[in-house]
Amino acid sequence: MSDRGFAGVAIVGAGIGGLVLALELHDAGIPCRVYEAVPEIRPLGVGINILPHASRILARLGLTDDLARVAVTTRESVFFNRFGQLIHREPSGRYAGHEHPQFSIHRGDLQQVLLDAVRDRLGADAVRLDRRCTAVSQDERGARVHFRSSGTGAVLPDEPAEVVVGCDGIHSTVRAQLYPEEGEPRYAGVNMWRGVTVAPPILSGASMIRAGWLSHGKMVIYPIRQDVDGRGNQLINWVAELETPRHRQRDWGRRGQFEDFVGAFEDWQFDWLDVPALLRGTEEVLEYPMVDQDPLDRWTFGRVTLLGDAAHPMVPRGSNGAGQAILDAWALRRCLSADDDPVRALRAYEDERLPAAARVVYTNRSTPPDVILREVWERTGDRPFERVEDVISPDELVAISRHYTEVTGYTPRRTTE
Repeated sequence: MSDRGFAGVAIVGAGIGGLVLALELHDAGIPCRVYEAVPEIRPLGVGINILPHASRILARLGLTDDLARVAVTTRESVFFNRFGQLIHREPSGRYAGHEHPQFSIHRGDLQQVLLDAVRDRLGADAVRLDRRCTAVSQDERGARVHFRSSGTGAVLPDEPAEVVVGCDGIHSTVRAQLYPEEGEPRYAGVNMWRGVTVAPPILSGASMIRAGWLSHGKMVIYPIRQDVDGRGNQLINWVAELETPRHRQRDWGRRGQFEDFVGAFEDWQFDWLDVPALLRGTEEVLEYPMVDQDPLDRWTFGRVTLLGDAAHPMVPRGSNGAGQAILDAWALRRCLSADDDPVRALRAYEDERLPAAARVVYTNRSTPPDVILREVWERTGDRPFERVEDVISPDELVAISRHYTEVTGYTPRRTTE
């Protein structure tokens, strides 16, 4: 595909998936350009995790050292009930036998690493800002992306492309054009509040903590930056999750209110962490509903396809949303490299990734890693236990964790292939 001198691949969206795709295509010698709606890229969101199957792909692109400088290399996952009692502990990333690490990182830091790499390798003009995609058109010879300026609203010149990839996230314009009658997102009945706090290291200093359960309050806590103040304190990412009948429109930047959730955690004062103090140490709370959408029957229409959240938005219960976008980018690079017919290549990409991503969407709904917490909550009747082994066996705990890694594709065996 890269030898025919055509306009190349238009990537709509400079998020994680779009930037990784640009790096992959450049590495394969396939011309591409990224178009981003915002006039200026600023850090968005809070913490995310890059699991070993995704960090393997980023390592191929030579990004491991850059990521390690700004991320925390995760050592373990630990599970507690809401009384602070340890349920299960298991190693993560390289500590679990994977060839590549698990990174806990601020989403803005990850995006900046990727953006710097794209501009360094593809050129300063590789990412064009203030280009809000309004529509995509195509015929048998090629495709065109239509734009307006986000800043002024002015119509901007169309851009030609051989292929258009919608990497424009949960509010994808490209997806909306392909599926104009698609219904509202499916709400899981759980609201999330997120924030970051500067605090001393917790447990190992590289632990991903999941505690409690959704009916009475669940927390996810992990560090995303090291020694942020020269005194050894970390930037700690926290997520409070609570079953809530109401929710507002999904928007990663929506401000939240402490009083809506903090009461569920007021008595979470353990010998290993004072959770209320951690929550109150944040400067800003973000609110987001736990929503997803049913998997699509197809992503690809001729010369246009979808990638990442635009293709398969999922509830964030497995630390796997960014990872699946990265896997999409690697698969699309391989398919475009292997076939001179871009339409056929996009169909091959869909055949590989759509069913795999759909399995993750459904698994995140039903049996993500935190189902361990649900099992203990149900079996104990939400009461403290004397011995966790009397509630659930070690073999059951391992089996739950292993099931998720097999569905999502990051068992140690698979990541070293």
